[in-house]
Amino acid sequence: MKNQNMGRRQALQIGLGLGAALVMPSARACEFFTPTLRVTHPWTRVSVKDATTAIVCMKIDQVSKLDRLIGVETPVAEGAEIIGIEGRSGVNLLIFPGQELVLGESGVQLRLVKLTQPLLMARTYAMRLYFEKGGVMDTELNVDYMPA
Repeated sequence: MKNQNMGRRQALQIGLGLGAALVMPSARACEFFTPTLRVTHPWTRVSVKDATTAIVCMKIDQVSKLDRLIGVETPVAEGAEIIGIEGRSGVNLLIFPGQELVLGESGVQLRLVKLTQPLLMARTYAMRLYFEKGGVMDTELNVDYMPA
């Protein structure tokens, strides 16, 4: 009888552990992949009242071949642009193999333009990135921090 109870207890513990693993969020939940690269944690700040733009921060790495970010779509903005590179307009960002590219609040930036709604704290919004070689990547834009 003792061995039978022990077997049930172990089975229950294993089942609970597996169930928790399925329910708990993954540490890699904010990684998105194409065949040529990885995008990690796209985020932006809460928008201030009447804001028309927002800066998207993210890291692009694990780049296996030369690629280019050529488009961004999200229901929270009418468009996007890369800023911080002289002589370029719109979304046209070269991504070199073997290098890590960090888009942030300074330097080269990805800016959403003509916001269609306020960006609210702790919300996620759909965002689609278009890469020349890697194709289409569906991501989530996280609103993580209060305005600067």
